[in-house]
Amino acid sequence: MAFSRWAAPLFGVLALALALAGLWLGFTAPEDYQQGDTVRIMFIHVPAAWMSMFVYVCLAGASFLSLVFRHALADAAAKACAPLGAAFTFLALVTGSLWGRPMWGAWWVWDARMTSVLVLFLFYLAYMALRASLDDELKAARASAILALVGAVNLPVVKFSVDWWNTLHQGASVFRKDGPAMTSDFLWPLLLMGLAYTAAFGSLWLVGIRAQVWRRRAEAAALRAAKG
Repeated sequence: MAFSRWAAPLFGVLALALALAGLWLGFTAPEDYQQGDTVRIMFIHVPAAWMSMFVYVCLAGASFLSLVFRHALADAAAKACAPLGAAFTFLALVTGSLWGRPMWGAWWVWDARMTSVLVLFLFYLAYMALRASLDDELKAARASAILALVGAVNLPVVKFSVDWWNTLHQGASVFRKDGPAMTSDFLWPLLLMGLAYTAAFGSLWLVGIRAQVWRRRAEAAALRAAKG
C-alpha cells in the first residue's frame, strides 16, 4: 500500500507524457506509401493488442499465485486486472475493425488472429461474470483462477496465429530476430505508445488493487463490529 500510494500517480503522469509524445510523433509522421493516413490507427491498435495479451499474462500469473498459495493480495490483483484487460482487448478489436475496413474492404473477417483475440475478450468477460455470479469470495476466487489458467492456453494461439495459419494479418514487424521491419518514423511513436499503455495499465492496476484491499478491510471491520 505504501508503494502504490506514490507509484500509481507516478505511472499515470508517465503514461500521459509518453502518450502525448507518441501521438505527436505519430500524427506528424509522413503518410505510408500504401495505407496513407490510415496507418496512424496503428499507434492506437497495436499497443492495445500487445496489452491485451500482456494483461492476461498478469491475470493468469496472479490467478496461479492465488490458487496455489491462497494469497489474498494475488486474488485482489487478478480481480483488478480483468476489467483492464477486457478494455484493452475491446479497444484492439474496435480499432482493428476500423483499420481493416479500408484495407481489407470488410469490418470483420474470421481469420485466426481476429478470432483468437475475440476468444481472449470472451475469456475476460467470462472471468468477470463468474466472479460476479458467486457470493462466496473464496469459491469465486478459486473458480475464476481456474478459468483464467484455462484461458491462458489461448495466448500462444493469439501470438503465433499469423505463423501457423494463412491470415490477413501480417507477421511480426517490431520484435523480430533480424530487427524491426519499419522505419524509425513509425517505430519510435509506436514504441512510445506501447510504453504509455503499459504505464497506464500499471497505474490503473495499482489503483484497482488498492480499492480491493480497502474493500476487504472494510468488510472485515464490519464483520468484527457485527460479532463484537
